[in-house]
Amino acid sequence: MIGKAYLVGAGPGDADLITVKALRLIQQADVILYDRLIPQDVLAHAQKRACLIDVGKQPTKHRLSQDEINALIVEHALAGRLVVRLKGGDPFVFGRGSEEALVCAEAGIPFEVVPGVSSAFAVPAYAGIPLTHRQVSSAFTVITGHEDPTQADAPNRLNYAALAQQGGTLVVLMGAKQFVAIAEQLILHGKSPDTPAAIVEWGCTPHQRTLVATLETLPRLAMAACFQPPSTIVVGEVVALREMGVAWFAEGELLPL
Repeated sequence: MIGKAYLVGAGPGDADLITVKALRLIQQADVILYDRLIPQDVLAHAQKRACLIDVGKQPTKHRLSQDEINALIVEHALAGRLVVRLKGGDPFVFGRGSEEALVCAEAGIPFEVVPGVSSAFAVPAYAGIPLTHRQVSSAFTVITGHEDPTQADAPNRLNYAALAQQGGTLVVLMGAKQFVAIAEQLILHGKSPDTPAAIVEWGCTPHQRTLVATLETLPRLAMAACFQPPSTIVVGEVVALREMGVAWFAEGELLPL
């Protein structure tokens, strides 16, 4: 008898942000394949007999390849087990959940997607930065920082000219290593160098720290302060609301030099 796979979002770091459905599935799972950035406390809710498999990926250092992760999902589900693929944030927001869903579909494995709270909006919220605010921002755009913006012929390349000209808020996920190039491209295509910008490291965790500057100065200041992945970057006028009174989460805050 074939089992079932659940592609589950665990949220961005604070274990209290996990959904009720996700928690219930963790409690029922026979096998849990979990990422590096999930709230580790949630694993304590797993059954003692559950098989817990760390498939976490670090920048440039992957414990298992995506193909190997896919194979494990298929192997355990075909063996009749309830498999939870536990992913940080939301499985369909730069989480490769759709790739795993396609693998399940091809193998004839029933699956469900369980959305999670995405770091795209949760991390800015914990930093006191709303992505929208009346009279300030009526839209937001989320992009990946894994793309190299200097490679003009890259497939599905982001349109930095459009990103620079549009209003609203820009959120960059997984962009700590590429933000120098991203900021340069935005400014080159017309974004004001003085646009407020912030970087948030280890958002929604006790280790969270935030640096606020401008689009032009943030890359240099972030490097000087040794900001590392996982980091979320926010560019837009909404960043100023943090220092106007919206900041609420206690953290080791760093101010511009």
